Amino acid sequence: MPLIIALVVILVLLVIIVPASVRIVQEYERGVIFRLGRLVGARGPGLFFLIPYVERMIKVDQRIVTMDVPSQECITLDNVTVKVDAVVYFRVVDPQMAVVRAVDFIRATSLIAQTTLRSTVGEAEMDSLLSRREQMNQALQRVIDEQTEPWGVKVSVVEIRDVEMASEMRRAMARQAEAERERRAKIIHAEGEFSAAQRLVDAANIIASQPAALQLRYLQTLADVATERTSLLVFPLPIDLITAFMQRFGAAPAPSPAASSPPVSGSPSA
Repeated sequence: MPLIIALVVILVLLVIIVPASVRIVQEYERGVIFRLGRLVGARGPGLFFLIPYVERMIKVDQRIVTMDVPSQECITLDNVTVKVDAVVYFRVVDPQMAVVRAVDFIRATSLIAQTTLRSTVGEAEMDSLLSRREQMNQALQRVIDEQTEPWGVKVSVVEIRDVEMASEMRRAMARQAEAERERRAKIIHAEGEFSAAQRLVDAANIIASQPAALQLRYLQTLADVATERTSLLVFPLPIDLITAFMQRFGAAPAPSPAASSPPVSGSPSA
């Protein structure tokens, strides 16, 4: 009889003690153990036995956490009011620091991200916020990671998702972009005119040094005109060619007035 009572007591103790002492930690988790309030260390993954009512374990998930940063109303450096939201990717790299240093490291990281987003956007101009998005993301990631490092939290990526502004500002930016495109079009047109004028000057210099080039240009122009369907054909004839023919087959020079005048008769003799 006493043996049976002892066995029953042992079984009852095992039923009470075993669930309180056996812990299973998953592959993506770490168990931070406290013994009588003092930090022992982090264990895992696998099966562990704790001293009942003496040791206590807190599980910390080490997977990447995706956190949305609520939309923040900010004023940029050039006094433009915008609403900006972002997303933050972070994970726990030191479970002991995450448990000991912060009561709720996820909420603390969220508040730090909101504050940093407002301050970073306030130090940038509107054009930089829209065109230099990658630099803004890197600056946010660096600042948030520096502030969460004492908690054992590593911020890997910060991305600004949307920038919302007033409709008047969007229309003003559209007019600015249109004016910029017109300015570029005028500059390109002026550069084209300058290049064409420079080429014409070069061509004139070549023709001036080689007169035969002008004749070849005349013949090329005639060939271009002859390909069109027209009944009128204009052939440019060089003046130098006509002058050469006139000098070779021209009429004899007219006699001088002294040669053609009659002889003067002398006075009658006495």
